Amino acid sequence: MTTICEDKQRLINHVKSIATDLEGGMTFEQCGMDHEEFNSEPSDQISGLDYLQDCLDMQYIVNGEGEFLGARILVAFGGPNIWIDTMRCTVDGNWWGDQHSEGYGFDAMGIEDACRELWECK
Repeated sequence: MTTICEDKQRLINHVKSIATDLEGGMTFEQCGMDHEEFNSEPSDQISGLDYLQDCLDMQYIVNGEGEFLGARILVAFGGPNIWIDTMRCTVDGNWWGDQHSEGYGFDAMGIEDACRELWECK
């Protein structure tokens, strides 16, 4: 059985890991994706659309005129719950009352652009 401190540290580590992936990008190999399906090498970086294939939910943030401002992307659920917020450039995690947010400064895979593209195609 884990202690409360261990659970909070796992939450922090998970959130930080996602923020690091957003800033540095991820390769097909790191994601466990079949690079051959995309005619790529294992060391090639995935795109934002590739990353979004595994998201659990997406909430669009739009203004009163329906213009895209950002998105919240659910990437982990059920322990912990983790959202990427592209408008605030944060990764936000919650688990058993504990919360942790980690900012990211660069969206290496273009996840926000991919969300914008999906919104505009709707």
